[in-house]
Amino acid sequence: MERNVLVYWPNIIGYIRLVLILCAWTAFNNPPVFLSTYSISVILDGLDGWLARRLGQTSRFGAWLDVVTDNLGRSMVWSQLYEWGWMVSSVEWCVFVCNHNARGAQWKSSFTDSPLWVQAIMAKGFRTPLGTWMISGLHGLPLWLYGYQRGVLSHPLCAPLWLQTLGTLILAAGRLLGVSVEIWCVWAHIKHLTKDEVEEQRE
Repeated sequence: MERNVLVYWPNIIGYIRLVLILCAWTAFNNPPVFLSTYSISVILDGLDGWLARRLGQTSRFGAWLDVVTDNLGRSMVWSQLYEWGWMVSSVEWCVFVCNHNARGAQWKSSFTDSPLWVQAIMAKGFRTPLGTWMISGLHGLPLWLYGYQRGVLSHPLCAPLWLQTLGTLILAAGRLLGVSVEIWCVWAHIKHLTKDEVEEQRE
C-alpha cells in the first residue's frame, strides 16, 4: 500500500472519527459530551465518502476504514446500552467480513444480482428513500435509545412520550430493513463459499 493513501483527506477524517468515538466511549455517562462527540463522528461519516469522490481519493483502505469506524462506534453504543447489545454489533461485524471478503471496496455497488428489495435499499449507495430510512435506523436508533435511556429526550428536549415512542418505532423499522439486508448478505456469502468448495471437489 502506498504511503500517501494513508494521508488521503477522507482517511484523515476517518482517523478523526476514531478519536471522537474514543472520546464518546470515555464520556458515555456524560450525555452532553457523548452526544456531541458521537454525533459529530456520524456527521463526518457522510462527509468522507463525498470528499473521496470529489478529490478522486477513493481507496480500498478508505472503504475498509469507513466501515470499521462505523462498526466500532455502534458496537460501543450497543454494548453499553444493553447486555444483549453485543449481538447487534456481532451481526454487523459478520456482515462486514462477508461483504469485504467477497465484494471488496466496491461492495455498495455490487448488489445487481440480489433480490429486488435488496437492490431497492442499496441503490445509489443508500441515496434512496428506503436506503435513507435504513441508514437512519442504523445510525439513529442507538443514539435515540441512548437519549431515551438517559432521559435526554424527556429533558432537556421535552419530547412527549408519544413522540419518543413514534421515533423509536420508525428508527427500529429502519434498522429491521438493515437486518433483512444483513441476513441476505450472510446467506449469499455462505452460498458463495459452499459453491466454491463444490466446484473444487468436482475438479
